[in-house]
Amino acid sequence: MSERDGFQPGVPSWVDVMGPDARQLTGFYGAVFGWDFTGPGEMPGDPPGEYFVAQLRGRDVAGVASLPPQARGPGWNTYVEVESVDDTARKIEGAGGTVLAPPFDALPAGRIAVAADPHGASFAIWEPRERRGAQLVNEPGAWSMSALNTADRDASAAFYNAVFGWTLDTFQFGDTEVGLFRLAGYLGGQPEQPVPRDLVATALPAQNGGDASWSVDFWVGDIDRVVATVSERGGSVLTEPYDAPGFRQAVVADPNGVPFSVSQLVAG
Repeated sequence: MSERDGFQPGVPSWVDVMGPDARQLTGFYGAVFGWDFTGPGEMPGDPPGEYFVAQLRGRDVAGVASLPPQARGPGWNTYVEVESVDDTARKIEGAGGTVLAPPFDALPAGRIAVAADPHGASFAIWEPRERRGAQLVNEPGAWSMSALNTADRDASAAFYNAVFGWTLDTFQFGDTEVGLFRLAGYLGGQPEQPVPRDLVATALPAQNGGDASWSVDFWVGDIDRVVATVSERGGSVLTEPYDAPGFRQAVVADPNGVPFSVSQLVAG
């Protein structure tokens, strides 16, 4: 199910990256993933920023945006689709989270708010109008999965269950036990995959006592080429390519130091 025309409420549906120079980032990510870009559109704010939509094969895969003045800093953002941003923002506060940016319209695309869970991991909620999320996932150059990095998986699971209805399962991935966030009724992925098809996100241990955060992973066709391109284009390699069950993976960062992971499917 690489091509999609929408997501159901409660499912992460979009990712974008923000930085002080959006045009610099389009050059970097375009070289790394082979993305084309439409835009720029205008982001709300004072001053307004620029928003580019990345595409593969003419289908939307991610966003690249100017860093708003009120943002914590450059970073990748994961958006969870909801029926009502306003209602979900109240749920977030009731479950112990924080609304960092109250609901606002980003017309004609949709309505948005930015929040953080009780451990400080930030994410966005998205009420779609014209923009219905990523139109291409789980293929080289496209977003595959977002992961919550947390030191308290069970407490985090309680929060996301209260807000989005996610349940927590586990899966042994090599030497690491990975948490699986599942949403009943969701159908994604492929029939032959080793994890449930109602998987919406993963939960990983926060590294070295680091802050809770959401991270993003992209599939690639040639991980060694991607890692070399990251270095050539001003990024950095945080973890050199390594073998994992079914994949070859690496962790890299863009020119602003924003990390993301890349995975090359090597089996199945």
